Amino acid sequence: MEPDRLVYSPIVSRPIIRWPGNKKVALWVVPNIEHYEYLPAKQSRNAWPRMPHPDVMGYGHRDYGNRVGLWRLMDVMDKHAIRCTMSLNMAVYEHYPEIMEACEARRWDVLCHGIYNTRYHWDMTEAQEREQIADAVATWKRLTGRTLPGWFSPASSFTLNTPDLIKEFGFKYFCDWYHDDQPTPMKTRAGPLVSVPYEMDINDAVGYRWQIEGEEFAQMMIDHFDCLASDAGDHGRVMCVAIHPYIMGQPHRVKHLDRALTRILSHSDVWQATGEDIADWYIANYLDAALKHEASL
Repeated sequence: MEPDRLVYSPIVSRPIIRWPGNKKVALWVVPNIEHYEYLPAKQSRNAWPRMPHPDVMGYGHRDYGNRVGLWRLMDVMDKHAIRCTMSLNMAVYEHYPEIMEACEARRWDVLCHGIYNTRYHWDMTEAQEREQIADAVATWKRLTGRTLPGWFSPASSFTLNTPDLIKEFGFKYFCDWYHDDQPTPMKTRAGPLVSVPYEMDINDAVGYRWQIEGEEFAQMMIDHFDCLASDAGDHGRVMCVAIHPYIMGQPHRVKHLDRALTRILSHSDVWQATGEDIADWYIANYLDAALKHEASL
């Protein structure tokens, strides 16, 4: 049976959300900083589509992102003074201390993306998934001394148990469901968990599969923003730009990302935020009203 996680609440009849300064759109930019294992364990879905292993082409393409593409993206983000929310495989900080140093220097926010992007949660038992999440939480605490605010399962490989486990470990927000333009409460065994909108449309990895190139992706970003800003009125929306260093960090694409961000950030109604900023604002100001509203439906 489908889990009873969400109450259907049309966006046109919910309590009004207003972002700081009455901005219309909360924009968060999410570079997915990932590590793909060269020889991943056998799973129900093959981590590399080209057989047999090793898939040097697939691995090398992803490796380009950490060697070159990420640094190019950092230049763009620095240019626009964007504090990103990195969707981070915890193993990245251990394998690439230079990446850790650069991200920490920029005070980038973190959205936990599991340990490796080639270790899928789909077939895990509840105990196995709990062990993976515990490893991620402990690794981040050991490396930074901080707690993890948000969760996005590696390769979007969530299970029926994932929201309950994320709540159990004290995460503030969750990004495995792509169902709304605003934060929404999600039911778990231990109480409400906030779902913050992540993107599978304004996502270069999804676009790449359909051969959407940089110029078209940039136009998608601009069109998406323009519609949200128009829709919002006094009722704020969230825009997530999900990018991958091995894709948008390529020389022929990065200028289009720069152009789209220049256009969007020129708008006076943008709140450039992090995932944790959005979750904290919503929890402090609107979660109780949303729960009360949903209880009345």
